Amino acid sequence: MWQVIGQNRAVSLLKRSLEIGAVSHAYLFTGPAHVGKMTLAINLAQAVNCEVTEAPCGQCDSCQKIASAKHADVQILDLNRDGDSAEGENRVKIGVGQIEELQHAANLPPFEGKYKVFIINGADLLSIAAANRLLKTLEEPVDRVIFILLTTSEQLLPVTVISRCQRVQLLPLATVALEDILKSRWGIEAEKARLLATVARGCPGWALSAIQDDRLLQQRDQYLDELLDIIDTGIEERFSYVARLATQFHQNRGLVQEKLNLWLDWWRDLLLVTAGSSDMVYNIDRLDTLEKMTGDYDLRQIRKYVGSIQAAFRQLAQNANPQLVLEVLMLEIPEQDSRAGSGLLPRLR
Repeated sequence: MWQVIGQNRAVSLLKRSLEIGAVSHAYLFTGPAHVGKMTLAINLAQAVNCEVTEAPCGQCDSCQKIASAKHADVQILDLNRDGDSAEGENRVKIGVGQIEELQHAANLPPFEGKYKVFIINGADLLSIAAANRLLKTLEEPVDRVIFILLTTSEQLLPVTVISRCQRVQLLPLATVALEDILKSRWGIEAEKARLLATVARGCPGWALSAIQDDRLLQQRDQYLDELLDIIDTGIEERFSYVARLATQFHQNRGLVQEKLNLWLDWWRDLLLVTAGSSDMVYNIDRLDTLEKMTGDYDLRQIRKYVGSIQAAFRQLAQNANPQLVLEVLMLEIPEQDSRAGSGLLPRLR
């Protein structure tokens, strides 16, 4: 049973490949965080190793071992999961040594299954040398070996690597569709289902994790409060906050990206509310605060700062110095202007 939610097109493509015996030696699953890439990769690993006809069954010994990460022929390379304690560049990049280990394992026959499957989560974090090393394996496929690369930023992967993979794109669900799924499958009451579906931006993984762990919503509130407090502080406090973020970036890149995503969402929402489109905001539980802030900025200021946050994302993805990037972002926070609430706001074009 395919467990990924709302990705019918991707599942149909993979099922068809299985039916006609045309499974690729390498796949690239691309899409936003929490959209279901890892779930789909696990399902594919189960399908090629399943012990029954209707694969993946989810019940046979092979499927259950893969689901619990105990199958000898399915390996996942994930910097966060591996808990790499290295500092600096080694912490935020997949190195040559890690790829060489996968290559060595790939050259051995399957131990207990039909296929060996190697899942690389965050393939955009491959160092240049590691990507080139992996490319050699992708160019000379090994029989009964499948590589599945997962990424939220395929533009950061070398074109040569992308060209050796079958690309499968996973798109976020419509908010209404995810809201309905949360209500019908998991019995979530309407107001919370709407909040989770909206905050998750159509990505089921985050919403389901938040159902199981209330601390995720609490952490979101905490991070938002931190970011909003920064608006009313001076340069010294802002730079002190940046220093903490930069340290976190080297320890947990994903956490800093999560905070920046919240920051981007907030200013996007403020842009929409200022333009009169309150029904489209992500932070629906903070609409009152957003409406109060519309008097502090005009649309030109907000649009410019949204562009600054997007530029910071690109620079961090290209391994720019995180402290410098974040300091510039703090300096570019728009100045509050009481005249912005005068009604003389420019129109979005």
